Amino acid sequence: MSIKYKNCKNCENVFRNSYDFCPHCGMKSKEELTLSVLFYNTLNNYLLYDSKFFKSFFPLIARPGFLPNTFIRGKRLSFLHPAQMYLFVSFVFFFLFSIVSNKGVEKLNNEFKVNTTKIVNEVNQMELDSVAKQELKNTFKDSKLLAGSANKSLDSIINNTENNKNLSFDFNTKAIDSLLLIQAPKEEVYKAMGMNEDAGWFSKVWYSQILKFYKEQDLGTVLKSMLDATPIALFVLLPIFALLLKVFYWRKGRYAYHLVFTFYFFAFLFIVFNALLIADFIIDVPGWIDFLIILSTFIYLYIALKRFYEQGWFLSLIKSGIITFVFLSMVLPIALIALGMISFMFY
Repeated sequence: MSIKYKNCKNCENVFRNSYDFCPHCGMKSKEELTLSVLFYNTLNNYLLYDSKFFKSFFPLIARPGFLPNTFIRGKRLSFLHPAQMYLFVSFVFFFLFSIVSNKGVEKLNNEFKVNTTKIVNEVNQMELDSVAKQELKNTFKDSKLLAGSANKSLDSIINNTENNKNLSFDFNTKAIDSLLLIQAPKEEVYKAMGMNEDAGWFSKVWYSQILKFYKEQDLGTVLKSMLDATPIALFVLLPIFALLLKVFYWRKGRYAYHLVFTFYFFAFLFIVFNALLIADFIIDVPGWIDFLIILSTFIYLYIALKRFYEQGWFLSLIKSGIITFVFLSMVLPIALIALGMISFMFY
């Protein structure tokens, strides 16, 4: 009896026609792509007990430095690739964080509207003389709690015609308001705001965004732009952190080795952040517990560096402390400032 063979469409190895599964990769010989198949493949790759994610998850949490050591030594098929691990857990974090931040912004906006309406109603019922009116107006102005539209309502109630913004700007707001009222050319408005006549493209865009923000005063949109750009910013910070490792461990391997360690360490950080977010959904976690958990990430880094680079405990403590200090006090603030400027330029 002759034996029929055919090629697997997944790995292209030859196997018998009577086989239901490929003996080389486990792919089914006949399987139509349906929603259930697509859903199962996704779960199998990341969430099921035999997936690489769970095989990588527990060693990453419980054995600092084990996964990067295993990866650079060549055992790379049993565990999830470091970049895949980072992308997956960071995606989960930003998904959860977007839910939390949106609810927080909505709650603050609702509270602000309620408080503003209450203040307006109370002021509307007051009978004030001119001195009391001015003092009340100055109180609202100094508190910086009210948005431009709310301040205008209060001004009309308090019989004060002076323009009142909730934010202070480093230019003559009255002059800018006059130019906007007569619909002056934007170049004239920019010059009144302080832009030089020979300003380049960047300055013009910067002043246009300042003018836009002055008219709208929508800080929430700027913050939302920053949050949207944060995943990209963090992805840029990864190679910088790996570069710091390269500087402090110059003779301990190529830059790619340090990048592998960085991917796994940042994946661990996002797992911790995910746990904190989920815990906050369920209970109100005390601040001291949050502090201890954040402190544990430094201890994790200390142990992971010691095991990965195989140096002494004291030297690893010194290096991990310096790396953490440089990254948090210099690299991260510069990145946040740059992120804020970019978000402001393109919001």
